[in-house]
Amino acid sequence: MLTPQNTCLIVIDIQEKLFDVMAESESVQRNSLVLIEMAKALGIEILWCQQVPRILGPTIEPLVGVLGELHPFDKTSFSCCGDAVFTEKLKELNPKTAIICGIETHVCVYQTARDLLKKGVGVHVIADATTSRTTDNKQIALNRMRQEGVTISSTEMCLFELLADSKHKKFRELAKLIK
Repeated sequence: MLTPQNTCLIVIDIQEKLFDVMAESESVQRNSLVLIEMAKALGIEILWCQQVPRILGPTIEPLVGVLGELHPFDKTSFSCCGDAVFTEKLKELNPKTAIICGIETHVCVYQTARDLLKKGVGVHVIADATTSRTTDNKQIALNRMRQEGVTISSTEMCLFELLADSKHKKFRELAKLIK
């Protein structure tokens, strides 16, 4: 069960040049924004990564608008865990669980999830907040991650699991994000 304590959100490579060629990109943008707003409201640490931004461009503007006070981890490795600065921050946070959104599901999301599992971190990949250029690649990656021990979830499921109760002080504020 997800709880806001000892959980982090990892936002992976939702960048200009990648975003435009992805299947389901608008849904990924919308749901990633919900996840970021949710994490901020619940005090969940956010780790924001970009794959070689000088080539693939920066993170798309709507996300930068809500991530603005954070600094991205710029990486060359497909797995976020291949970046020493990211890995050091992860070690410092020592999360029990990581929630992941981003692109591409079958490359950077998959490899990050796999490496987090190796580090003993539970992983929840938010299926409606990840994508690939083809839906086939996305589905293959989600199936493989499930087989390897990743929890596959949705934005709404994640939100309500973290809230746990309609009496939660942030319930009304966060429920509006999905209406």
